[in-house]
Amino acid sequence: MTKLSPLAPERFPIISDISGVGMTSVACGVKYSGKLDLLFAKFDVGTQVAGVFTQSQTAAAPVEWCKKALLQGKARALVVNSGNANAFTGKSGDNAVRLTAEYASKIVNSKPDEIFIASTGVIGEQLPHKKITDAIVDLDIEACIDWRSAAEAIGTTDTFPKGSTEKVMVDDTEVLISGIAKGSGMIAPNMATMLAFIFTDASISSDILQLLLKDSVEKSFNRITVDSDTSTSDSVLLFSTCKAKHLYIKNYNQKELKEFKAGLDRVLLDLAHQIVCDGEGATKFIEINVSGADNNDAAKEIGFSIANSPLVKTAIAGEDANWGRIVMAVGKSGQKANRDTLAISIGGIQIARNGQAVEGYNEMPVAQHMKGSSIVIDVDVGVSNGLSKVWTCDLTHGYIDINADYRT
Repeated sequence: MTKLSPLAPERFPIISDISGVGMTSVACGVKYSGKLDLLFAKFDVGTQVAGVFTQSQTAAAPVEWCKKALLQGKARALVVNSGNANAFTGKSGDNAVRLTAEYASKIVNSKPDEIFIASTGVIGEQLPHKKITDAIVDLDIEACIDWRSAAEAIGTTDTFPKGSTEKVMVDDTEVLISGIAKGSGMIAPNMATMLAFIFTDASISSDILQLLLKDSVEKSFNRITVDSDTSTSDSVLLFSTCKAKHLYIKNYNQKELKEFKAGLDRVLLDLAHQIVCDGEGATKFIEINVSGADNNDAAKEIGFSIANSPLVKTAIAGEDANWGRIVMAVGKSGQKANRDTLAISIGGIQIARNGQAVEGYNEMPVAQHMKGSSIVIDVDVGVSNGLSKVWTCDLTHGYIDINADYRT
């Protein structure tokens, strides 16, 4: 990992083992310098799975495999490599995924379509899949999981491993929800290079898991951006071993799901925020709240227009309260905005209202807010009642340094 992000959490969370999940991480040689680059997880029979993937038209071979495997809703293993995305690799890439799934299926005694594959790293280079298949044959799958190593194994330009965990009650039974993620650049998920794997012992059917995951992703991973680039490999997978002894959930509206939904939302949002905090070269975490839009989707578009603006992001990096750039970003979003009622606040301090700077505006308290590591921007576009919240980071020279040398 490169120099630690100044926005990194103080520590990696303590994550309890989940019944029905075994996992190990090794260095198989796909990534440089002998670093951890392979994660193998094994699931007990009966494990259900849900997934959400990149909408890129040049999706990687593992993404296409997982989309098909997901149709039957069952999982016995997960194989993840870092250092090579196996994207834009033609038929050889498809073959590499198939062979890896076949090898893994023999280890766990399952069908190949119960094996889920993910890859992240350089695009356009052939995956040395034999390194992966040779490694997984000899793996000692541990029930006592080293979650930190698992998170490190799936990282690329990440500066810290990302994990999150929650304990919730489902029908008077304690249930665990834990996840790991990777992501630092090429982040503009539209389900983005982003991977997240969530594990739970809850007893929930795959079709309900799918609804839960889609809803939760929309409120978390689909609300973040680092650089506006959507990866070819983005995947979020949710595995449920069904080991918890509560009433089996097969209806989305069952009251027993309320706490689980909230817990899943917290885990995904925590991981999404960690990805933003690890944005390549980031020094500031930015929250953008948009109100008064034509509808919620319009508010989201306006929020991303602000969040993805290089001029806004560099101004924040330079701790410059240049709110005119926010006005510009709102105007270019393609969504309705009332110029004469537009209002902008930074750090809770109103800067503009009714389409102009507030009378007697004093920039000093705003400038002080800009010196912090967490920046809050509120924009009311004065059209209707649409609301949205998005998160991003600033844009510094560190982003250029990392990406100019990515393959060296």
